[in-house]
Parts: sequence; C-alpha cells; structure tokens
Amino acid sequence: MKTVLSYLQPTKVREVNMMHSQRTTIVIAIAAILFGAATVLSGGRALFGSPEVQAGLGRTVPFVLWFNFIAGFLYVFAGAGLWLRRPWAVPLSLLVAVATIVVFAAFGLYVLNGGAFEMRTVGALAFRALFWVAAAIVARHLLQDPGNGRLRP
Repeated sequence: MKTVLSYLQPTKVREVNMMHSQRTTIVIAIAAILFGAATVLSGGRALFGSPEVQAGLGRTVPFVLWFNFIAGFLYVFAGAGLWLRRPWAVPLSLLVAVATIVVFAAFGLYVLNGGAFEMRTVGALAFRALFWVAAAIVARHLLQDPGNGRLRP
C-alpha cells in the first residue's frame, strides 16, 4: 500500500530531471549574458557617450552608473559559467547579487541625503538585485551539491 508521501516523490527518471535542470540553467545563462551585454552597452553609452547623450539621461548617479557598467562584464562572465555548468558560477552569481544589494543600499542612503536621481534607477536596481538573487539560488540548486559544494554530474 502506498503512502501519501510516496505520491509526492518525483516520478521522472534521473535523466529527465537532468535534462530539465540543464535547460533551466541554459535559460538563466542566456538571460544573464543578454542582460550583461545590454548593461555594458547602455552603461558605456551613458559613461562615454556624447554630451548630448549624457544630458538626455537626466539625473544619473555616477557610482551606480559605474557599478552597473563594471557589473555588466561580470553578468556575461557568470552567464558563461552557468552555460558551461562551472561550479565557480554559483559564488560569482552570489557575489553579483550581494554587490548589487550593497550598491542599492548605498543608493538609498544617497537618496535619503537629498541626492538627485531618476525613479527608473530605483526600478533598475530592484530588478537587478532580484534577478541575481534568484539566479544565485537557482544556480546553487541546479549546479552544486549542497553537501560538498561540488558540481553535480
């Protein structure tokens, strides 16, 4: 006789679960790479563009702009690591998430002290923080064995 808990256990074979985990990892990796490329391009335009382009951006916050530009390269690097299922991609994703949250907190202090900003910066930082927290959690679950931190086969 089967118990209720036995019906809640995964019924898929290991290979099917592995395929699902690889697909999920690839989707996250592609999103990270595209997000990183877009971040580098838009940040580069904002930092190094013509004065007309920079004036059209409104009240930018320089430390946020520089952080996003530099972090964009890490997004691409982390995405490539996720795509290739490298175990270092997990701590790198976590580092990006934590660094983004720290910059978001610093931005909050900047705003509380009367610093000029655009509301889109709030939304962009919130989105980046949520994306990288989620990516780090999912990557940890899909790529690393929680017991020993090694890459799952």
